Order: sequence, then C-alpha cells, then structure tokens
Amino acid sequence: MTKRLELTWDLDVIFAGGSESSELRKTMDEADALVDELQKRAAGLGADVDAWAQFLSDLELAMAKLTEAGAFIHCLTAQNVKDQQAIILYGRMRAQWAKVEAVTNQIADLLRNLSDDEFAAVVSDERNREIAFSLSEARELAADRMDLARELLATDLAVDGYHALYTLYQTVVGRMKISVRGEELSVAQAAPRFASHDRSLRQELFANWEAAWEQEADLIAHALNHLAGFRLSLYKHRGWDDVLKEPLAVNRIRRETLDAMFAAVESVRPRLGQYLDRKAKLLGADRLAWYDLEAPIGTADRKIRYDDAAAFIVEQFGRFSPDLARFARNAFENRWIEAEDRPNKRPGGFCTSFPISKQSRIFMTFSGTPGGQSTLAHELGHAYHSYVMQDLRISAQSYPMNLAETASTFAELIVSSAAIEAARDPEERRVLLANRLDDAVAYLMNLPARFLFESRFYAERAKGQLTPGELNALMEQAQREAYADSLAVYHPYFWASKLHFYLTSQPFYNFPYTFGYLFSAALYARAKAEGPAFADRYVALLRDTGSMKAEDLVKKHLGEDLTDDAFWKQGFEVTYSDLEQFLTLTE
Repeated sequence: MTKRLELTWDLDVIFAGGSESSELRKTMDEADALVDELQKRAAGLGADVDAWAQFLSDLELAMAKLTEAGAFIHCLTAQNVKDQQAIILYGRMRAQWAKVEAVTNQIADLLRNLSDDEFAAVVSDERNREIAFSLSEARELAADRMDLARELLATDLAVDGYHALYTLYQTVVGRMKISVRGEELSVAQAAPRFASHDRSLRQELFANWEAAWEQEADLIAHALNHLAGFRLSLYKHRGWDDVLKEPLAVNRIRRETLDAMFAAVESVRPRLGQYLDRKAKLLGADRLAWYDLEAPIGTADRKIRYDDAAAFIVEQFGRFSPDLARFARNAFENRWIEAEDRPNKRPGGFCTSFPISKQSRIFMTFSGTPGGQSTLAHELGHAYHSYVMQDLRISAQSYPMNLAETASTFAELIVSSAAIEAARDPEERRVLLANRLDDAVAYLMNLPARFLFESRFYAERAKGQLTPGELNALMEQAQREAYADSLAVYHPYFWASKLHFYLTSQPFYNFPYTFGYLFSAALYARAKAEGPAFADRYVALLRDTGSMKAEDLVKKHLGEDLTDDAFWKQGFEVTYSDLEQFLTLTE
C-alpha cells in the first residue's frame, strides 16, 4: 500500500450528504416515476419485439437506480443504527421494490402467455440475447404457478400472514432473557458466550439457554407450524407435490445434484468425527457436548494491524491472480471498506454493490484477529464477483444463493491457507486449523442436520401440526445422524433458536450454504492443481453465475458433473489436509 489506510469508507462519492442527500432522493424519485410508467405500459406490450426490448431496458434502468439507492441506504443503516432518516428511507425503499416485484410478476405472466414462436422472437433479438436465460427462467416459473390474479392475492395476504409470522418470531426472541452468571442477557448477547474458554460457564449457559427456549416453545412452535402450513397450502394450489420444488428452482439445481452432494457429505462424517474426538480430548471431556462445538482449543491471540492484514491479503491474492490483487488494492486505497470499531454500528459484515457507480462497499468491524482477516478476504471476494460481472446487463448479474458464496469463500480459502502456512508457532497453527475444521463441522454436519430436520418436518406437517415435544424429537434425531452420534449432549430446541427456519424469503435456508462451501473448496483444489492458468477460467465461471443452471455452469467451465458425488468429494481435500495437520500437532 502506498499510504496509511483509513478504517472508514467513503460514501459521498456515491451520494453526497448521507441520509440527507438530495441526489439520493432524486434517484429514488426517478426510479419511482419510471416504475409507475412501466406498470401502465406493461399491459400493452403484446408480442412486439421492439416494444419488449425497450420495456426490458427501461425496467433494468429502474432496477439499477433502486439497487444503487438501496445499497446506499443499507450502508447508512449499518454504519449508524440510530440514523432515523436512513430508517425512514429504508421503509420507502421496501415499498418501491414491492412495486417492482408487481411489475416483474406481470411481465412473467405476459411472457407465459406468448406463443413459443413469439417468445423465441423476443429472446433471440440481439438486444435481449444477454438476458435470454433470465427471461426463459421467468417464463418457466410463471407457467408452473397459479394465474397472475391469484398469485398477487397470495402475495398480498402473505404480508399480514406468512411474513408476519417471521416478525412474531423476532418479537418473541427480542424479549427473551437468559441468565449467565448473574447477568440477564438477550439472546444476541448470550450466544457469543458459547465461545468461552470456561467449560463450566458454557454448561451453565446451555442449561439456561434450553430452559429459555422451552418457556417460549408453544408460541414459537405455532409460528413454525403456520409458516409451513402456509407454504404447503400455496404449493397445493400451484399443483406442486414436492416441498423441495421451490428451493431447487430458486437455487437453479436439480434434485440429483442435491442428492449427490449429500451422499458425498455422508462419506466425510467419520473423518470429522476424528476431529470432534480430538477436540474433546483437548477440552478435557470424554465426548463433546453441543455447548463445546464453538469452544476455542487454544489461547493464541496474535493481534493483526489493519494495514498488515490488507497487505497480506493483497499479496496472497496476487499469488492466484494479479487482477484480483489489483482489485483488492484499489478497494483498500479508495476507501471501499468500513472497518472501524465504534459505537452505533450494527454487528456482522456484508458486501453490497452499486451497479451505476460500478463500485462495492464492504462493512465489518475489524477485530485484529486472524478471523477478522479472513472475514475481510471473504467480503472482498464478494466484491470481486460483482466487479467481474459489472459490464453485464443487470438481469444477467443475478446469481442464486448457492453460488453467492463462491468467490467469497474461495478468497477466504486463499488467505486462511496462506495464514496457516505462514504460522511458525505450533499453537497458532493449531488454532488456525481448528477454526477451519470448526467451519467444516458447521457446513458438513450442522447444516445437513437442519436439512434433515426440515425435510422430515414438512412430511409430518402435511399430516397435521406438531407439538414442541415432537419437534424436539425430530431435531435431536437429525442432529444424531448428521453428527454421526459423536456428541454427548444435543440441542433439541435448535428448531426454536435458529432464525433461519423462520426466514420467509425461501424455505430450506440450509443446503445452499453447504453447496457453496463445497463448490468453493472444489474450485480451490482445482486452482491449486492448475496454478495461475486457472484464474481466467475462474473469472469466466463467475461471469456466468447469473446466466445458467448450476449443472450447466460446471459442465461448461470445469467439464464436471454435479450429479456425480465424485465432484463434491474434491471439496474435502482442504478439510482432509487440515485434519491431518491438526491431528499431528495435537498428538
């Protein structure tokens, strides 16, 4: 780096003035007016190819303006949770996107009603060729749903029904208190204590944690039962008999791919069991309990300066791709990153992109730890994914959840692998290895347990509502299977404590994470084998993530078959290497 880096981002180059920005409001007003106009024009589209080309171009312009404004507002609400004006703008933004969604639903219905020849004329037009996949996908999805009027009615009813159940869940969790050593903590405050070095504290916390969820179990079970009931009723009216139809379609994969991935995951469980057994020994336990899974195994606490982390990331990125390194250096030097530790910032991290400015912004609070360095690399990976797609039409930049973590996890693997390689202190190295193995346990045991539970829950829910006791039994059974019965204590109330079961954006908010983790690891193994020559192929793959099904993407760029579990087993190479090193260091 040529100069000392700043820990705060620069938002003024996007819209000057923060939440009081007149340019921001102008952009939102322009988008609003354009969406209103599009709503009026949509009905008269017919089959005219020129009319479709102009309409789709204008729709993407409206989406770009709203995405630009929405990303900015997201940054404002994250950097200062007390910015009331930003919160008001966020509410307006949600209303604007609801109008866009209504237009896109209308367009999908119009595409469905075109004859095959008329539709072929629209997508083969050179002005629409780049977004042909997204248009075809929209038409296919619309053809598989109810008529437009009933779909819009279902969407309206969901606001105060289906989506309101998620809000109810948040309200219940928000009022809960968990006692820890005389302190009354919120759920968000208590959860990080499971990473304490003190096992007796973790044990006490877990007992109180379970008791707190048990106290609210009746109400939370009602929410979960009715969320699933709404989905099952909607699917029935659409003529769907498979609860996985929606999540598979949203993630652009086939059932055979999902089955192959989980078959591969099942084969790795005994090896991960070796790690859990060794971790138990290091913690002084016969077998791990659920409350030990996040426990640290060492005391290495090397602090890393932000500038040093940035330099290390750029250097390691450069070993894979000079373009990736240049991109990261530009992000650091031009203040794309908000990393300062200060009051009123929201927790967590994210990367958001601005399609008009062709920039990204990364939000985090840099902790000065190896984990903080990895998080920084992870978010830069997300930003790079947006960067390599920035010249594409906005509809061709929309990739599914299972592919969203590809570039981020890949970038994180580059940096965390280099950190392990550079660690000279055995204690530091084993802590770094344990961190990655804990991630493997989460992706290859915890998330599959959630999938098992949710699959069985929907099968039972189709017969009737489940009691908290029945949900507990399903949850513990799924955990025992996914963890190969290697734990001494399980978490039966996990169905209540895990927010992801209550998200209404899509069901099965679990397997896409495992997919992304293994897919990135397989790409990393390929990159190591092929060296720098892989970089161009990697970028080409990223550019296509919004324009084809996952199976076609992998066949085109890697010559591999996602429905063969052999592909997924390539993703275990990093885990096996980490495990062998860890077992040797802890003998």
